[in-house]
Amino acid sequence: MATSSATPSAANQAILAGGCFWCTEAVFRDVIGVSNVESGYIGGATENPTYKQVCSGTTGHAEAIRVTFDPAVIDYSQLLDIFFATHDPTQLNRQGNDVGTQYRSALFPLDAAQEEEAKAGIARAQAERDAPIVTSIEPVAPWYPAEDYHQEYWEGEGQRNPYCLAVIPPKLMKLRKSFAAKVKG
Repeated sequence: MATSSATPSAANQAILAGGCFWCTEAVFRDVIGVSNVESGYIGGATENPTYKQVCSGTTGHAEAIRVTFDPAVIDYSQLLDIFFATHDPTQLNRQGNDVGTQYRSALFPLDAAQEEEAKAGIARAQAERDAPIVTSIEPVAPWYPAEDYHQEYWEGEGQRNPYCLAVIPPKLMKLRKSFAAKVKG
């Protein structure tokens, strides 16, 4: 497994945690202006955690995605709007049947500007819901890419996985319906 990589550039990357990384990765791979989505782990204490360790809930890491994007095509604020629309930011430490802090809704801003945008994104999302948003804004921490078999999971194994088949298509439908102009052909 890869070790943590250097701190990403805030100008073209975002780190988002919205439950299972297979599910969030599938959504953002379909967004115009996104050139790469990497599944990984962030926000915990264990160095070079494995999937099994993170799933145990004992490392403090969140399953997350690191999105590389072209800010001339889509900006961080628009990525946040997609993020909040395609997962439930009102569920504390869970998304559906996935329960634990590793499935928390969290943003990991890479600079002060992203932190301000994160606060504004939460406020926009809250204005659309009655239940309180529980998405946390956490300090950037070492990023650990997930094992290779987790990368581009939906495009491969995911389309044969009953869990993914139940969870991902509704997220993709919501993306296409709510953000049609931002979806790859």
